[in-house]
Order: sequence, then structure tokens, then C-alpha cells
Amino acid sequence: MPKRKELPKEKMSFIDNGTIKVGVNLALGGAITWVSKSGSAENVVNSHDLGRQIQMSYYSGPNPYIAGDKKPVEHWAKLGWNPIQSGDWAMNPSKVLEHKNDGRSIYVSCVPMQWPHDGVPGECTFEAWIRLEGSAARVRCRINNARSDKTLYSARHQEMPAVYVNGPYCRLMTYTNAEPFMGSPLAEIVKGPEVKGPWASWTTTEFWAAQVNKRDWGLGVWQPATSRFIGGFAGRPGSGGPKDGPTGYIAPIRSEFLDHNIGHEYGYALILGTLKEIREWVYLNGKWAAMPAYDFSKDRQGWYHRPEIDAGGWPLKEGLWVQTGEGGASLTGPPSAWRAHDVPNLYVRAASKGAGEATLYWSTLEKPAFGGERSVRFPVKGGGEFQDIQVPLAGAPGYGGIITGVRLDPPSGEWFKLRWLVHRPMGPATEQK
Repeated sequence: MPKRKELPKEKMSFIDNGTIKVGVNLALGGAITWVSKSGSAENVVNSHDLGRQIQMSYYSGPNPYIAGDKKPVEHWAKLGWNPIQSGDWAMNPSKVLEHKNDGRSIYVSCVPMQWPHDGVPGECTFEAWIRLEGSAARVRCRINNARSDKTLYSARHQEMPAVYVNGPYCRLMTYTNAEPFMGSPLAEIVKGPEVKGPWASWTTTEFWAAQVNKRDWGLGVWQPATSRFIGGFAGRPGSGGPKDGPTGYIAPIRSEFLDHNIGHEYGYALILGTLKEIREWVYLNGKWAAMPAYDFSKDRQGWYHRPEIDAGGWPLKEGLWVQTGEGGASLTGPPSAWRAHDVPNLYVRAASKGAGEATLYWSTLEKPAFGGERSVRFPVKGGGEFQDIQVPLAGAPGYGGIITGVRLDPPSGEWFKLRWLVHRPMGPATEQK
């Protein structure tokens, strides 16, 4: 691999509410490179290279991604299209377009760099809004795509966001069992030898994880939009600062389509404190985040479909719109976690060109794969008009415990539109006009 450049000189912008201090580096696309207690010099964020920090990172096709006549470096070529907020592997930093700091919040926008390349900007812009709330930083992120390649590539796992911390924060803690929000014992995530790749993956039923030190103090990441996380530790645990190699990693992930012209947003929180304090913050702010309430009036809500032919394109037109045909189709929701007894029914508004039966599958904490033994079938009228359908789930074989996701296979017949899928009825006043 060719030699990398040196890290650019820091250009910091800070906000501090007397409890937590957060800083972004304007020399690195405005990525978060500092999180500490107010008045403390102990920064938890790792910036060993431009692939670390706390930053936005997106993935799409093709794989490999070739920009004009520029090919990616071989070591990273399998990542495909991968713009990130800080810069690329060769230490070419992303360019900040706009920055605002009013003392209470920070806004920053940038042109990201393609990580697998040397000096190739992304055909997109990133935006981030950061505000402090007690011991936490609330962050909202957005990608504005402007790709010349208009292909709708396969949905890929997206980091929401990528979080890297320093060597002392080497214990990865979370909650993974079937009694969320009841104070049950936490689990430490340790990657076993049977796991391929550098990181472990898990389902957290409380939607958070934390990297902490030996005193159980560190940084938590709360992401209510997905229950699927990856992470771990690389290097020698227990020591090292922001510019050193050892690092802990957390990334909430879910699969997303990234259309050539999409504006895609997500939010998350960084919580600084002890494990007890981090969990208390999540309990206060995130207990009801998991209920299924997918309204496709504005975006896909983390859903993707096969075949990967979007009949409506972006922006969405009357919800998720998938071509079906003789080969059928499937629409898959994001990783979640809700108690089956809290959701005895699901309510669907859909339109189908062809009549027939649809199948709703679900996965559980104990059985994470979709299968016919965890499914119900229900009739769908044809003709292309929207219809409201109640799908009974209570009492269905295999429907119990923690539900971690759903998939809907519509009837065949040219096309199918899914307007919403929710846990309680939605009246006509909320219908898309």
C-alpha cells in the first residue's frame, strides 16, 4: 500500500454545557474528535487515522467503485462506494463547506472523501447538527446525494454512525436479552474465534452500547432506529490516547438503499458517564422507541426490497413501490425489538395491482431468521386502490417473546405499494393526499 500523508493540523470548534464538552475538527470535515467531561483533558475519541473519529460513513455500489480513471487502493477496494466525513485512507481530508457555532450547538457541512481512494471527493455532501443535553450530545446527520450514476444499487449496511474510542475504553457493554428496560444484567461483548472479521455483531434490545474503562466509565451510543450493532476492540487494551493505534469501535447498522439523489437522515446520541448513568439516560429518553410505526410518506424508514427495482424512485411516491411480477417480491424492515404481547395486530395500508395472498414473516431474539413457521398469510385485493388491512398476530404459532424484525411478501401482479405498517390503526386524517 502506498505511503499515507500526515494527519492535518487540528482546527477545533467546541461546545460545553458545564457537564460535557464536544468538539468537531474543521480540518477533518467537521467530524467529532473530542468528547470529555467539562473541564477535563481526558478526551475519549480516537483519531489515529481518518477512518476513526465519530463520523458519518455510507456504503453503496458498484464494487469496486472506480471514479473516472481512478481505481481504489486494492486493500480497500471491496468496500465499494464509501464516502466518509473525515477523509480518505491516504490522509486527504474532507472539505468543510459551512460551519456555525452559537455556543449551544454546532452545524457543519462538508464534501466527504471516498475512503478507498486517494484524493477522490464524494458526489454528495454531508450535514451534521450537534446539541448538548445534560451528559449527552444529540446528533442529527444527513447525506445529500448527487451521483452521476443513477443506478439503484443493492441495499448495504450503513454505520449510524461510526464511533471510535481510545485504548482505555476496552470493555464493550450492552443489553442483549429478553427483558429490556427492566434493569436486568448487562452483557459484555467479546468476539469469539468462530467470528470472521475484526468485529462482533449482536442485537441489543435496549438500542444502546458503550465502551467503558475498568471503572465502568466511558461513552455510550444510543440509536433507536436499529437494534443491530457491530463493534469490538483492536490492539492492546487498556492504554493509549487519541493518536495511538488501540481503539474500541461501535456502529449501529441497518441496510439502506442510497438513491443517486437521496436526502437521507438519522439521529443518535452520545452519552458520557458510568454504565449506570448511560443506562439511566437511555431509560429516560428511549424506552418507547421500538414500537413498529412505519409511515412511508417521506422515506423508506430503513426498509429495503427485492427485486431491487424501485418502481417509484426518489422522492417516494405513495410509499414503498416495488415491482412484483411472476418472480414475486419481498419488503424487509429494519432490525428492531418489541415485545410480541405489546403488538397483537399490525395494520397495513397497501395497494396491489394483482389480487392474492401476502405473507408477513417475523424474526425473534431466539430465532433471528425469517421462516415459514413464523408467518401469517392474509388476503390482498387487486385493482390498484389503497386498502386497509388488519393482520392478526396474537396466537399465531411462533409469535412470542421479542420480535426483532418483519418481512412482507406481497402477491404477484406487476406492482405493490406499501403506504404504512403500524401497531395501531391510523385514521383518514393521516393519509397521504
